[in-house]
Amino acid sequence: MTNTTKIATLAGDGEFIAYRATPAGTPKAAIVVIQEIFGVNAGIRRKCDTLAEAGYLAIAPDLFWRLEPGIELDPDIKPEFDRALELMGQFDQDKGIADIEASIRAVRSELGDDTKVGVVGYCLGGRLAFMTAARTDVDASVGYYGVGIDGLLGEKHAIAHPVLLHVPEEDHFVDKDAQAAMHAGLDDHPKVTIYDYAGEDHGFATEFGERRSDASAKLADERTAKFFAENLA
Repeated sequence: MTNTTKIATLAGDGEFIAYRATPAGTPKAAIVVIQEIFGVNAGIRRKCDTLAEAGYLAIAPDLFWRLEPGIELDPDIKPEFDRALELMGQFDQDKGIADIEASIRAVRSELGDDTKVGVVGYCLGGRLAFMTAARTDVDASVGYYGVGIDGLLGEKHAIAHPVLLHVPEEDHFVDKDAQAAMHAGLDDHPKVTIYDYAGEDHGFATEFGERRSDASAKLADERTAKFFAENLA
């Protein structure tokens, strides 16, 4: 079953909408799906639906609600891609993390405080997933092609729960030096695992559109499914 739900901010100064996909039976855990710069579009909703089919309660909060609530953009349409970049430039990432934390708390409030909660994010969401791992008590975090993680390595000491990162080697938003810095800073971290994808570019695991690379997307998603099964059980 799918619908939308409202979540109150941590500060109590507003509320935002989240897309929600509920499994047929009792959820075995919950996963917050963190959007790309394109909003909670059809691809992000499909990610939630797939997780629900696997037995998880999945929600995708509208993190751009302070800028343009409910926006959905297509990365294959240039004016929409350009609009997404504008929104990214205006987005307050610290408030975004607070909204993700509010989402984590909301599902724990519903399912029980002992419910395990994971996050999975893409692009901007991949960066936010790493930040969530460092700044909240989330139980497991997955980031696909997160941007600027090399600049967040100063927070790695705060990561207490497992993190999985998918890194396409030809990511035109994350150059080779940034990738090398990520490996140098995180390869020896006991909670972090990095998988590299040779020949792949940013967005390779999108559900729809020109960016998808099917074989690598399926491999990354299989690794993610195993990671969540191991860490959210």
